[in-house]
Amino acid sequence: MKLLIAVTHLLGTGHLSRALTLGRAFGAAGHQVFLISGGMPAPQLNHDGLNTLNLPPLRSDGVDFTRLLDENGQAATPEYLSARTAALCTALRQFEPDIIITELFPFGRRILSAEFTAFLDTAATLPKAPMILSSIRDILAPPSKPAKAEKAEQIIAQHYSGVLVHSDPALTPLEVSWPITPALRAKLHYTGYVAPPPSGPHPEGAGHGEVLVSAGGGSVGTPIYRAALGAAALTPDLYWRLLVGGKDAAERIASLRGAHNLANVALEKARPDFRQMLYHAAASVSMCGYNTALDLLQAGTPSVLVPFDDGNEVEQGLRAESLAREPAMEVLRSGELSPEALAASVRQVARQPRQTGSTGQFDGATRSVEIVETLLGSEP
Repeated sequence: MKLLIAVTHLLGTGHLSRALTLGRAFGAAGHQVFLISGGMPAPQLNHDGLNTLNLPPLRSDGVDFTRLLDENGQAATPEYLSARTAALCTALRQFEPDIIITELFPFGRRILSAEFTAFLDTAATLPKAPMILSSIRDILAPPSKPAKAEKAEQIIAQHYSGVLVHSDPALTPLEVSWPITPALRAKLHYTGYVAPPPSGPHPEGAGHGEVLVSAGGGSVGTPIYRAALGAAALTPDLYWRLLVGGKDAAERIASLRGAHNLANVALEKARPDFRQMLYHAAASVSMCGYNTALDLLQAGTPSVLVPFDDGNEVEQGLRAESLAREPAMEVLRSGELSPEALAASVRQVARQPRQTGSTGQFDGATRSVEIVETLLGSEP
C-alpha cells in the first residue's frame, strides 16, 4: 500500500509530530509512506525512515490564523501560495497513492482551503482514485459558526471515506469540541492516542531533579518562561531548565537571559531528548498540547499545565481539565500565571508521589494502520 500524508503546522509542531508518528507506524507495517509537510522546518522532531517533501513553508502570524507568513516572516503572496499548491499536486500525481491522509483538514486549516481543494480535486483525476481519510486529534477548535461545521461536513461527504480520531471515546469523545451529525458519526474511527513508544529514562540521567519548562516547538510561551524565571528566584533550592522552541529560539533565549542572572536557571533550545528527560525531572511546567500531554502521561512526570489560550483558543484548556483528574497534575490558567503562583504549584506537584506512567491507550498509530488496512480491503 502507498500512503501519502499531507500536513501543515502553522504555530506549534504538534500536527507534524503526530503525522510523523503515524508515518513510521505505516512504514513499520511494510507500507510505502510519503509525507508532505507545509510548515516551518522542525529539526528537533524525528524524521528518520520517512520519505518527505517540504513545501515552501508557512506559519501563522502568532495566533492570527487568518494571516500567513512565508519563510522570511513576510506575508505570503499569491505567487508563493500558488507555488506550494503546484508542488503539492505534482508530488501527488507522481506518487499515485492508494491512501491519502490529510492532517486536520477539513476540520481546520480553512485558510488553506484553496490548496487542499486543488489537492483533493487532483486526487480524483488519478488513474485509480485513492481512498481519502482525515486525521484529527482528541479535541478540535470548536467552530465559531455553524456554517464552518456544515462546510467541513460537506467536504467530508464529497471526498472522504472516513475520519481517524486519535482519542479514547470513553475519555474524550469528539462531540466535546465538535458538533456530530449521524452522517459524520458513521465515518468516525477512534484509534486511541497517537504517541511514539515510551522513550524510557535518559541514558545519562539528564534533567535529574530539575524543573523542566517547555512550550512546544513553536515561537510561543514567553509568559511561561518569564514566570518561570520569577519562580526560580523564589525557589533557590530548585534547578530550573527552560527549553525554548521556535525558529527564533536563539533571540528569545538571549532576551530571557538578559532578564536574569540566576545560578539555578539554565536556558537552551528545545532538545530532541526532552521525552527522556521527563523521567528524571522533579516537575514539568508546560502548555497542554496533544503530544506534550501524552509525553507527560507516559513518563509519569509531576506537572503544572498552563494551557495555551491566546486568541480565544480553548483546545488546551479542555484537555487540561481532563488531565487535572490525574495524580500530580495541576492546572494554572494564563490569567492566574505569576512567579508566586507557579512556584507554589511546582512545590505542590513535586511533593506528590511520582507516578509510574499511564497505561492508557497510546497505540493509536498501530490501530490506525489496522483501521486503514481494513477500510482499504473492504473497498469493492
